[in-house]
Amino acid sequence: MSGEDLRWRQQLARELTIRARAPASEVMTAAISFGGKARRIGITGPPGAGKSSLIGLLAKQWTERPSKVGVIAVDPTSPLSGGSLLGDRIRIDGVSTNSNLFIRSLPSGNTSDGLCPNILSLLDAFEQAAFDHVILETVGVGQVSYQAKTLVDTFVVVLVPESGDTVQAMKAGILELADIYVVNKADLPAATKIATELRSIALWRGRNESWVPPVILTSATENRGAAEFSEAIESHRKATLTEERVAALTIARREYVLRTLLVGQIDEFMARNRAGLQDASLAECFRILIAGLGERADVINKA
Repeated sequence: MSGEDLRWRQQLARELTIRARAPASEVMTAAISFGGKARRIGITGPPGAGKSSLIGLLAKQWTERPSKVGVIAVDPTSPLSGGSLLGDRIRIDGVSTNSNLFIRSLPSGNTSDGLCPNILSLLDAFEQAAFDHVILETVGVGQVSYQAKTLVDTFVVVLVPESGDTVQAMKAGILELADIYVVNKADLPAATKIATELRSIALWRGRNESWVPPVILTSATENRGAAEFSEAIESHRKATLTEERVAALTIARREYVLRTLLVGQIDEFMARNRAGLQDASLAECFRILIAGLGERADVINKA
């Protein structure tokens, strides 16, 4: 690794750390781009679906072109210890040392949507660093990962042949939001069955939508499906990159930032005033909360 390559990596790593820890006052005053030239791909699915291995296949495909690829891998934070095992670099084999690839694992912290604090600011940091592709991997908690849909250009749901009942459980939720379905570990016997079921869901969705989600079969062990997966992402981008959709995504992403900032302020207020709220009625607690948030907003605006 050259000295110049090492310097930009260290600079980006520091910038990501600063942005991840930024308080609400800094997030609100920062100039964040809600979209740009970098293609943002969100990847979610149940734990054990092989999302990180799949990202490795995709990153290898893109970095060989060559393209500059960034990965934000969100790992779950324990609600008891507050710790998080940031191990996605280990699971992305074969490309983790590629000079065109930058991987950053981050804890989900106190978020409940499968992402991490200040995620849009983190995605913007990759945009500012002139990356061609940015992959966002959620913690893989299933239904709550739907928030990632509005933060990316293409939203991918990864399942495996063992998913069976998972498909049934997710039908009314996250499967209805996917732009692309991926059946990973396609070398296993039941892969065809789950792919058929997903194609039925895709065709049902296609009756009411302009885009019919493709079903891609992949296998990291057989190095299979990466090219088809990459082509599907490119096809989705070309089919949906309209001024109307870009405008709608910008609005949705702004709303997401405001909503997460508000939830964070509520959590902080509740933690500071837990004792004082114990004996008050719900109506009184609500009044105190709203008043407290107003005072907090004044403090932030004056900062």
